[in-house]
Order: sequence, then C-alpha cells, then structure tokens
Amino acid sequence: MAAVGRVVRSGVARRRVQTAVMVLTVVTAVSASVLAAGLLVASRAPFDRAFARQAGAHLTARFDGGAVHTDTLAATRSLPGVAAAAGPFRTLSTRPTAVTLPDGGGLNIPDGQLPLLTLVGRSAADAAGQVDKVILVDGRWPTGPGEIVLDAGASLPPLTGLKLTFADLPGAPVLTVVGRGRSMTHSASGWVTPDQLTALAQAPESAGYQMLYRLTAAATDAEVQAGRDAISAALPAGTMTGSQSYLPVRRSALADTTVYVPFVAAFGLLALAMSALIIGIVVSGAVGASTWRIGVLKALGFTPVQVVRAYVGQALVPSAVGTGLGLLLGNLAAVPILDQQASAYQVGAQTIPPWVDIAVAGWVLLLVGLAALLASARAGRLRAMDAIAVGRAPRAGRGRLAQRLAGRLPLPRPIALGLAAPFAHPARSAVLAAAVCLGVVGATFAVSLGATLTTLTEDNGADGRGDVLIDMGGMLAAGDGVAAVETRGKPGNQAGPAGGAVGGGSVGGSVGGGGPANGGGPAQEPDPRAAAAAISAAPGTERFYGTAETELSAAAIAGPLQVTAYDGDASWASLPMISGRWFGGPGEAVVDTRFLRAANTEVGGTVTLDGGGRTVTLRIAGEFFDLHADTIDLRTDMGSLASLGLGLAPSRFDVDLRTGTDAVQYLARLRPDLEAAGAMGWTNDPAPGSTIIIMRSLITMLTLMIAAVAVLGVLDTVVLDVRRRVRDFGILKALGMTPRQTMVVIVTSVAGIGVLAGLVGVPTGIALHHFVVPRMGATGGTSVPARYLDVLRLPEQLGLLAGGLVIAVAGALAPAGWAAGSRTATALRSE
Repeated sequence: MAAVGRVVRSGVARRRVQTAVMVLTVVTAVSASVLAAGLLVASRAPFDRAFARQAGAHLTARFDGGAVHTDTLAATRSLPGVAAAAGPFRTLSTRPTAVTLPDGGGLNIPDGQLPLLTLVGRSAADAAGQVDKVILVDGRWPTGPGEIVLDAGASLPPLTGLKLTFADLPGAPVLTVVGRGRSMTHSASGWVTPDQLTALAQAPESAGYQMLYRLTAAATDAEVQAGRDAISAALPAGTMTGSQSYLPVRRSALADTTVYVPFVAAFGLLALAMSALIIGIVVSGAVGASTWRIGVLKALGFTPVQVVRAYVGQALVPSAVGTGLGLLLGNLAAVPILDQQASAYQVGAQTIPPWVDIAVAGWVLLLVGLAALLASARAGRLRAMDAIAVGRAPRAGRGRLAQRLAGRLPLPRPIALGLAAPFAHPARSAVLAAAVCLGVVGATFAVSLGATLTTLTEDNGADGRGDVLIDMGGMLAAGDGVAAVETRGKPGNQAGPAGGAVGGGSVGGSVGGGGPANGGGPAQEPDPRAAAAAISAAPGTERFYGTAETELSAAAIAGPLQVTAYDGDASWASLPMISGRWFGGPGEAVVDTRFLRAANTEVGGTVTLDGGGRTVTLRIAGEFFDLHADTIDLRTDMGSLASLGLGLAPSRFDVDLRTGTDAVQYLARLRPDLEAAGAMGWTNDPAPGSTIIIMRSLITMLTLMIAAVAVLGVLDTVVLDVRRRVRDFGILKALGMTPRQTMVVIVTSVAGIGVLAGLVGVPTGIALHHFVVPRMGATGGTSVPARYLDVLRLPEQLGLLAGGLVIAVAGALAPAGWAAGSRTATALRSE
C-alpha cells in the first residue's frame, strides 16, 4: 500500500503539465455542469415552493353575478377533479378616478390611465383559507369600510395610506390602502371586506363572483383546461365569464430565470462532452506515456492490480482538486441569478441543491476513474519485458502513406511533415479533432447568441423607436420632496435623463420642467395637445407618435390586459413581428404570444375589450415579440378605443429626428415649450436590462471555459507527442532542421485538425443556436422572430471558421517552443 502511494505521489509531482491540465479541465467541466444543472433545478424551486406554501389556486374563475346563485357555485367544490376550492367571493372590476398620496399630494394622470383594478371581497379568515392564501407583505388586512389591501404587484405606488377615489361608483367611495398582499396567482388587484365589496357592487354590471380551485391534476395546460370544462359543464351555460390558469402565471414568474436555462444547459452539455474527450485524452495519454515505467514497476514486483491502482490514483488526485474548485466556482456563478429569484418571491436565500453538487462531482470522478482504469488495465496486462519494449520503441509503418503523399505536394518540407503527422495516431487525432470542433461549436454558438442579444437590446431596450422621448404623465400635483411617480405597468424599459430606469411604480427621478424637481411647487398641468403641436413645429422633427397605456378587461382572460394605444402613424416604429403584420388603423390590434395562449386564439381572430361596461371588438392583425413577461399585452390605434369613453390622451411621444439632428440640442430648443406643456424629455438611449447583462456575462464566462478546455486538450496532446518524438526531432535537427522549422512541423501537425474542426464546428454551432434560441423564448412565454435567428453574416462566419485553427495553434505553441529550443545532443540521448 505504501509503495502504491509513493508511485501516485511521484507521478503527480513529476508530470506537472498533465496534472495542471487535468485540474483545469475538471474545474471547467464541473463548474459549467453545476451551473447548468443547478439553474435548471433551482429556477423552478422558488415559485413552486411559494405556490405550495400559499396553496395557490390552479384555476381562478369568474362568474356572472346575475346568472348563478352562490349555493350553486359552492356546490362545485365537490366536483370530480376538484381537490379544494374557496369562494364564492364577490368581485368587481373598476378603475379609480383619482389617487391621493399619504401626504395629501395627488397623481396628475390623464383620465383613463389609472389601472383597472379587480377587487375581491375576502375576510381575514378567507385570506388564510385552504386555497390562495394571501400573504401580507406589510400593513394589515382590512377590517371595515373604506379600507383596501393592494396586491404587491399592482401598478400603483406601493404606499400604505394611499387613497383611491372611485367617483363612478355609488356614493363615490374613497378606499385607503392599509396593507399590501401577495397572491401567487394574482387572483385580485386588491381585497376589501365582503360587506365593502357588496356596497361597491350594487350597481355596476361588471360585478360578479370569484371561485378559486385547486385541481387534482394541473401539471399541464390540457389538465387545467379539462378541470375548467368540468366546472363550466356543471353550471348553466354562459355562467363562467372568465378564467385564469396558474400555469401562465408560473411561466411568467419563472421567465426571468428560466430563460437562462436552455443556453446554460447547451454550454454545460458542450463542456461535459469536451471534458469527457479531454479527460480521456489526458488520462490515456499519461498512462500510455508511462508504459515503460509500468514495465519497470512490474519488474520490481508490482502486480497488475497495483499498477491499475497506482495510475487510477494519479488521475483521481488532481481530478479531486479540480472537482472541489469547480463546485466552488459553479455555485458562485449562480449566486446573481438565484438572488434575483429569492427577491422576487421573498422565499429567503436560494442555493443550488446539494444533490446537484454531489451528482456532478460523482459523474466527473467516475469518468476520470473509468478512463484511467481502461488505459492502465491494458498496460497492466502486459508482461514486464513487453511493456518496457513497447515503451521504448515506436510503432513502425503507421502514417507512412500519408508522409509519402504529403512529400509529393509543392509545399516546404516542414509543412509536409506536419500535415502527415496526425495520420501516425489516427484515433488520438480524431478525438483531438472532436474536442477542437466542440470548442468551435461553443464559440459559434456564443457569438450567435451575443448577436441575438444585441439585436434584442436595439429592438426592445426602450419601448419605442424614437430618438427622443417626451413624457407627459406621472407628475405630482402636490407634495414636497418627491419628484415624480411613474404608474405605467412596464418597469425598466426606458432610459431616464440620468441614465436611470423609469417606470413601474417607482418613486423618484427628475422632470423636464415645471415640476417639483425644479422648484418644489405644484406641477404644470400636462397638455398633450400643446406638446404635440410643439413637437410638430420643432426644427429637426421627422415624424412622431404618441402612446397611452391603460388596463382593460378582455373576454377569455381573467386578469387585466395591458393596452397600449397609439396616436398617429407608428408603423415606422412597429415592434418585431412573429406572425401577421402591424395594425393598419382603428379596428385592428396586435397582441403578444401570451395573449394568444391565454385567450386560446390566433392571428386573424377577434378580441372584445371591456372598459367598464362599454365594449369594443378588434381584429387581431399580428403577433408581436415582447420581452415583458409580467403582462399580457395588446396594442392598437387610439381610435379603436374611442367608443369606450376612456378619454385617453398621449402620456408619451416618441420622436424620430431628421438625419444629422443632434438630440441634445433638439431637446434644448424644445425645452421652453415642454415646460409650458408640463412635459419632460430625454434622449432615447436604450440600455440592456439586468437579464441580458447577466446572460452576456454567462456567455462570456462559459465560452472562455469551453475554449480553455479545447486549448488544454491540444496542449496536452502535443506535449505527449513531442515527448514521444523527441529523438526524432533530434535526428531532424542533426540533419539541418532549424528551430523555426521544428516549430512549423509541430504547429502544422495540429493546424490541419483545426481547419477541419472549423469547417464542421461553425455549421453545427449555428444549428445549435437555431435550436436553443426559440426555447429560450418559450421559457419567457413568447415565440421568436426569424430576425433573432439569422444573425451571422458571411464575414462573421468566415471569421469563426478560423476559430478551430486559433484553438489548435494556441495549444501547440508552448510545446512547439520547448521542442524548438531543446539541444540536439540532449534530444538524441532521449528515449
């Protein structure tokens, strides 16, 4: 046992290059695998754990309050397929007409742009019931009239003490926000006491009942739909007016993190495949290079079992070190993404499950052990004298035909020798070519994915295409110390005046004129018509359009629908289309993929919008690409919504400037008119969101890992080959070969492999990109336009073709330099 241990220690210390290559290779394999498998598992854990803890509803259903009795709804709790149910709860969809801040200031927002709220009457006991437990983020549950708890994700300022006025309801009630709650399935925008909801719902036709169901089978859309159909069939026809499955909510909630999984998994599989190849090369090469030493050990009395144990140990020692470092790096790399999940669901610190670390470590060490076992067992079975003879004498005849053919080519002799060298060891050359090819695949995939993300940023970094953005809404009518409140429902999709993000209920920022940020007084009343006239008359304006955002109800969708209405021709700034076309005028709309799935419809169908008693039907002209996975979106011409009587007015203008117009100077000239109209403006400099930034970082890191593994494989292979042929190089030097020619021979021997790897790897990497990107979109709840797939132009593809050559040459330079620098006499004495 002690003798085997000494052999292991001396082998690890003596073969420093192979030991370092083994450690680095295993570090890369383990870290990439932990990152891929860990994110795949952990990305689903936060939502599922919180959903189970809060007994989230698999199905939220809304019923016509005048067509069904509460006892009939309650009876659906015992239907087959229903595991548990809560309700019926009285519900009402309505829109506040005014919002007052706790300090008395009011939000100066044009009529119709305050969000549509789905209010539900639930007591404190109901909120903690068997289905859809509402967790209080802060404050308390309402106990009497005039109080409301807002959903934590509602697009209103998250302030306790906020007052909501509903002038359109009987008695013009005012509700004070006493807390914020979180429902995993977003079953309501706000909750009041049952008596309060009954009082609010006396007259409106939009009042109804809500039931919350947990189903016995709800893992797929088909199972949830089957449960919905069974409930609907047990009630009078037309009773169920809307429903919402928890699955779109789940997919939306997971989109920010699971979008990483397809490309991380692809990189992880590439890293695993490359690591398997490189580990096999390194281990078998190290054992093969030690055949002579194995013969000596057997001559000294080592048994075949002891030989196998010694060389398996020499492989496992550096692999164990690399595994430990790889586990550490993989877990650290996952921290930013897991922290984002933990913050979103408030489920505490997230980590990669320990079993993932154990499984990855076990797999890699098993791979190393098997490679070493097979190679050393083959050598261990040789007789001592045969092993010594094999270790000293090279095999004759192999590759001679290739050498003769290469010698006939009109090439310098060193290049011809280098081109023929891989045929002397075809199996090793094939494995090395596969490793370099995988490195090219990884580089091509990374460049393609980076180009896709760049295009995504250009198209979606801001919610429009204008060079300049003019914002009308969201200024405070009163209240010191607060500059602006944005209430639009899509946070972080615009770059503000100082480069900060604007949107999504954030409090803060600076305004362009007339507001508290410039003097602490009341904000200028916004006048969109005056702003539009000023923009139209301003020198440098090429074209512009206005947008207003609101929330409406839509048939077949239980939750609110985010609607963006365009005032003016916005066809020049249309979003990327997945199918169909941009809307051509009033009566048409475009929707995102999530809408089509939630409404179970397609392009060419219709959608009926409800604006609080009035309805309008629009034809769906196209499906647009949208990164915002937290909402279901529809976009249309402002004239399409005129019959709803919302009084919509543009809250923002997107301005396209004439060629050569400086955006900063344009805004400086327009500033007095903007101040007079109560507006603010800034240049539209789209910045990538945190998701894309993290993805780019992961792409860079994983690409470097894969390239490093490929280079290490080439390095180790060339080192072994140079040591095996050191006497041959001595003879060539004695015959007049210069050090530079020696380097050419060695570098050329892998250059051909690199070129071949590039020819195979680039098309494979492009195919992998075309496979992964649509699945990344699917995890975010959307399809992907073709413009995000065909991103590599011919010059870029030609550049990537050289990737295999670069990897091969980079790995061969160091051992080639060592061989070129060795003295002829020393090389001739080497065996």
